[in-house]
Amino acid sequence: MRTIIHDDFILKNETARALYHQSAESLPIIDFHNHLNPQEIYEDRCYDNLAEVWLGGDHYKWRAMRANGVPEELITGDGDPYEKFLAWADTVQNCIGNPLYHWTHLELKRYFGIDDVLTPETAPAIWEKCNALLKTPEYSIRNLLKMQNVEVLCTTDNPIDDLKWHKKLAEEGFEIQVLPTFRPGRALDIEKDDFADYIAQLGECTDLEIHSLDDVLQALKKCLAYFIEDGCRVTDHSLESDFFLPASLEEADYIYQKRMSGETLSLEETAKYRGFVLTELGREYSRNNLVMQLHIGAIRNNSLRMFQHLGDDTGFDSLNDFNYAPQLSALLNAMDLTEELPKTVLYYLNSKDADMLAAMAGNYQSNTQNIRGKVQLGSAWWFCDHKRGMERQMNALADTGLISTFIGMLTDSRSFLSFPRHEYFRRILCNLIGSWVEDGEYPADMPYLNTLVQNICYTNAKQYFQL
Repeated sequence: MRTIIHDDFILKNETARALYHQSAESLPIIDFHNHLNPQEIYEDRCYDNLAEVWLGGDHYKWRAMRANGVPEELITGDGDPYEKFLAWADTVQNCIGNPLYHWTHLELKRYFGIDDVLTPETAPAIWEKCNALLKTPEYSIRNLLKMQNVEVLCTTDNPIDDLKWHKKLAEEGFEIQVLPTFRPGRALDIEKDDFADYIAQLGECTDLEIHSLDDVLQALKKCLAYFIEDGCRVTDHSLESDFFLPASLEEADYIYQKRMSGETLSLEETAKYRGFVLTELGREYSRNNLVMQLHIGAIRNNSLRMFQHLGDDTGFDSLNDFNYAPQLSALLNAMDLTEELPKTVLYYLNSKDADMLAAMAGNYQSNTQNIRGKVQLGSAWWFCDHKRGMERQMNALADTGLISTFIGMLTDSRSFLSFPRHEYFRRILCNLIGSWVEDGEYPADMPYLNTLVQNICYTNAKQYFQL
């Protein structure tokens, strides 16, 4: 049985096909948010087998395998790699309607030239062919990136990271830009058990004595300056509970001192602290022309039993449903009032928030720098990055804003085989625009539409992140 992946996959009308093949298909990839390991890119190793590259660290696949009744030994455990792959092949066959089915076959086609559908019956031959290729130098990690025409990728990094591997890649002159992203979440999450330990590490990293919240801010700014020297263009924040109430420096410092003395904070106090620090960091981002990403709405480690067994980031996170529009408006206003709101990307995880964030972004587009799309409705993320989710995000943006200023897709992935997701997005985008044209909702102005597609898939991001 041959794969469903063909030249016109997802492209359901002539306009869509023309837009994709003329304008989107061959564009380079700018992946401005992922969780790839820069050390692995520098070391440029080859993977031993398909299970290692496909299943290692991939929460999407782990969740599907658990739903399919696969034992944990063959998911995150020390089971035989071939048995893990067979369990995944059986799961794939059951993934009808799930984006994993499309992603899997796009990856087989684009990296390995395989046109067969992955099933338990075809799995042995696919295993042998892919493993033989993966062991060759042409399939090293760097070459996997080059196969998909990746131009820039932004990893996700702790402020106290020494960025050793980013530096080595830059010094070597690696043709793909591998840039760090400043992610200060551990300094924001004051309620966490390891907060005091992290503040101590922050002081050691910056060679500063930290006795107050102002000292914390100075240390973070010092780390940020170090990141900027190494090419940082973007910052990232995961907001998972109340994140803003107005507070003065004195009030926020009182909360900080209370926590450092070992006391438990109220939800109101954590929101005041987090909001104050976010505002101060945002102003610093604005001064340095950095982009602030806000990923809003995850609820993590839901299964305490599995968290105790496997730890963080093992596929037991999901989407929250708290209402945060007033907090977000207040946070953005706190920076906008003094014209210190940085370029900002707002990502929702719960689809109920799509229209709210699209409308919220429109409140803060007025700016003195004349930036097109200064505040973005971020691309469909995590539990939303399937066909219907991408269409919903782009419709919400078009309904209340300008899709023409959209900065496009990201992988948010730990997998070096994930980059065909950009192709998936580009096909969905072209099909959506094509349907508007063919339904008589927009004229068939192909020169403009081709430029529009190129901008959304590549040029807007290049300009927005100053790459």
